[in-house]
Amino acid sequence: MNASDLFVSCLEAEGVEYIFGVPGEENLAFLNSLAKSRQIKLVLTRHEQAAGFMAATYGRLTGKAGVCLSTLGPGATNLVTAAAYASLGGMPMMMITGQKPIRRPKQGRFQIIDVIDMFAPVTKFTHQLASADNIPARVREAIRLAEEEKPGAVHLELPEDIADEETTSLPIGASRSRRPVAEVKAIQAAVDALEHAKSPLAVIGAGANRKMTARMLSLFCEKTGIPFVTTQLGKGVIDERHDGFLGNAALSSGDFVHRALDETDLIVNIGHDVIEKPPFFMQRNGARVIHVNFRSAEVDPVYFPQIEVIGDIANSIWQITEALSAPDHWDFSRLLQIRAANEAHLAEGAADNRFPVYPQRLVADVRAVMPSDGIVALDNGVYKIWFARNYKAHLPNTVLLDNALATMGAGLPSAMAARLVEPDKAILAVCGDGGFMMNSQELETAVRLKLNLTVMILRDDAYGMIRWKQQQLEYDDFGLSYGNPDFVAYAQSYGAIGHRIGSAEDIRPLLRQCLATPGVHVVDCPIDYSENDRILHRDILQRSSAL
Repeated sequence: MNASDLFVSCLEAEGVEYIFGVPGEENLAFLNSLAKSRQIKLVLTRHEQAAGFMAATYGRLTGKAGVCLSTLGPGATNLVTAAAYASLGGMPMMMITGQKPIRRPKQGRFQIIDVIDMFAPVTKFTHQLASADNIPARVREAIRLAEEEKPGAVHLELPEDIADEETTSLPIGASRSRRPVAEVKAIQAAVDALEHAKSPLAVIGAGANRKMTARMLSLFCEKTGIPFVTTQLGKGVIDERHDGFLGNAALSSGDFVHRALDETDLIVNIGHDVIEKPPFFMQRNGARVIHVNFRSAEVDPVYFPQIEVIGDIANSIWQITEALSAPDHWDFSRLLQIRAANEAHLAEGAADNRFPVYPQRLVADVRAVMPSDGIVALDNGVYKIWFARNYKAHLPNTVLLDNALATMGAGLPSAMAARLVEPDKAILAVCGDGGFMMNSQELETAVRLKLNLTVMILRDDAYGMIRWKQQQLEYDDFGLSYGNPDFVAYAQSYGAIGHRIGSAEDIRPLLRQCLATPGVHVVDCPIDYSENDRILHRDILQRSSAL
């Protein structure tokens, strides 16, 4: 077979289902081979960045590397943001880019940049395929690296002349592997520290949001009664309706969860990832920290755990749970008092009828409408903080929230990938008007694929998050407002169904209608962020400080 046929066969052997992308002339041999595959479907997008976001989200939801495709030069550069999104967010993804012939170059340096060096800082592995015979080994190694902890992006470049080479090589099958488990002495050290603590607390971070960890963490909290908080990327690992859930670390400081962390003497930090805003800063003579993770801690002046339990997280938590007896001297009364204050604060504004819609009302209504296994894919904007704090996730990865690269433009493509992975679940994309317009062209892709999808656009006609920060710094309101299209007409121009919220009371019935009706639905929802600073800054700080 030729090299491009072999490449596709290798991807089939890895279980690849979709390739998202925008091909170019340098990919035509690969595209011809892909057309013959009975297993892999090409999802043609309207921009490479959106293809990358879709591949990364596929990886996040399945644990298998999502695959995306672009041509050389400008196609490859458009994948850089998606590569950073996947690598920082712990999402396994493979990028395949084309290139001019490397043995007999043509067209001089037209469109040619050093793609390998460009991707090096934002991938785990990047390689130019210079021989057809090496393709099986390089594909197997790239997929392995993409999927192992910490998951992330990898890249292979397939030049035109290599794609046409003849080869007798065959795909390499995946090896069987299991993650290493923590040693007994590390488990015992963690158990001893917990048994001598007065009021321990668990922090569940990004690394805990993997397959199998949710069940073990739930058992740990049930057996021990230890309260827990989540980071934004740890959201939903344990059902947030749990009586021990103290809240989500949506804000950088001053929230109720930070007050709870100040009150504990031992923090079990599970799946800590330095890419997230830290939910706490360690202090000398402050609370001790047990670091439970796949990898050892990255020590810095504000993070220097005294105990490290390194190995498969689910297994580590199971071992600790089995060995630990909840001591009678544990006292969680103070932490639960803080929880009650946080719960009371979250309930405020849930029935606010003012219009344009206030964020508290919006989040409460979305939670009321979405089933437990429904997926909310968030773009990036100030509403992300409201959803992180106020929206209680019932299951892992039901709130697709990016607190790593935190890039705008990912919400719609992420929701589209979620629909392909989960064809029967309720899927809702929540985007600000700024983020939505960065990849709004993918409405055409969603319509062409006949996806059942609801996209809610929160319209404030400005880059609202930055505007809020501008207000906090007491700068003039400048440079952050813009105009928008008529989103109903815009949706209809793509063949989608447009809706407009006219009052707060419209939210629930309209969302129910959209989720129950086939097709791509776009909902224009005017939103009022004018009380952000009062509620998310001054009120919280005042109340948490008074506890």
